[in-house]
Amino acid sequence: MAKLHVADRASVPQGHGVGSSAPTPDVERAGGSPRRVRFPIGRRLLPGASPALALFFSIRLAGIGAIALANHHHGHALFKGLATSWDSRWYLHIAEHGYGTRAHVLATTGAVQRDWAFFPLYPGLIRAVHTVLPVPWDAAALLVAWCAAGVAAYGVYAIGHHVYGRAVATALVGVWAALPHAVVLDIAYTESLLTALAAWSLYSVLTGRWLWAGALAALAGLSRPTGFAVAAAVGVVAVREVIGRRGRVPPGLWIGAALAPLGWVGFVLWVGRHTGDLLGGYFKVQHAWDSRFDFGAGSLHFLKALLLYGGRVVYPLALVLVVAAVVLFCLLCFDRAPLPLIVYAGMLVLITLGGSGPYASKPRFLLPAFPLLFPIALAFARSWRVRPKHVLLVGSALAVLSLAYGTYLLTASRTPL
Repeated sequence: MAKLHVADRASVPQGHGVGSSAPTPDVERAGGSPRRVRFPIGRRLLPGASPALALFFSIRLAGIGAIALANHHHGHALFKGLATSWDSRWYLHIAEHGYGTRAHVLATTGAVQRDWAFFPLYPGLIRAVHTVLPVPWDAAALLVAWCAAGVAAYGVYAIGHHVYGRAVATALVGVWAALPHAVVLDIAYTESLLTALAAWSLYSVLTGRWLWAGALAALAGLSRPTGFAVAAAVGVVAVREVIGRRGRVPPGLWIGAALAPLGWVGFVLWVGRHTGDLLGGYFKVQHAWDSRFDFGAGSLHFLKALLLYGGRVVYPLALVLVVAAVVLFCLLCFDRAPLPLIVYAGMLVLITLGGSGPYASKPRFLLPAFPLLFPIALAFARSWRVRPKHVLLVGSALAVLSLAYGTYLLTASRTPL
């Protein structure tokens, strides 16, 4: 996709913020000095956020409805499928019983898969909700995941609004809600939690709120193994600011940059301490799950097997989505997106390409990489001004296909998410 022409950019507000020389709509000039506007979490939402959030929840509620119909057709309970699919059972067990209480021995290799592979923030929030509210464990898990999805959608909108304006931000939220693997936002998984923390940490970086950026990045590092991508984005931009200003930066920047990696590093060291190998214990735990960075060797082996022997629809589509992510990342860089968004999305793409493990899960790993969707959102926003009916038709068709595929993944496919 080509970059917007000058005329297009004039009608699509933008503000690349930190890491770019473009104007920032969240900073107003008064008397020659910058005046920062309020953080967009309070009594009032950002302009245009309500329709965007309504679009997001409409799509995801339709997804839950489709899953309910499919489960009813197969004679399955709705909430059992949403709260206890694949890895969800591990999170629920950790929330109820703590770490070091569950292990699974693979019959094929004899590897012992332990619960230490799962990061603690999500099960900790499940336990907190279950303690405070009179709800069962599975309902608490879904409540946390669904609330996180809503916060994530608003964070995605906030970044889109800050960078390009209302139209692109709305399209960005809609596209993110209708991704083929967005069904993960409906179940007890951690992608919604990571996206929420990442979006608001990156927004804090873009608006110069370094303490918030560091604290939220630290929490993101406690949510998923890929959460350290947020800390990497905070750290790279902090280094750029220090170099650009020759060290004359506010104290909050130093503190935020120092806070950012503490969550991920702290949990890795904690697992290492409990396994008797401080620096390598966590990675040994992950190796038993066939999760390691092998510089793409596993991906190449999968591609060879897919070309020679073929596979179910899940595998070719996973390959298409990964390739699309690489193309979108190149377009994101070509359009000179803000540096924190490029670093964050680039880290997730790099981890996905270079990591081992089930290839069918790779599109799920990319779900939190919402900055990759900016080129698509820009195309939708530009087309909306010319052919709104066509945009509605294409968007609706894509959403229906996504919901159908997500329902298949959760109710009919035997491939792990």
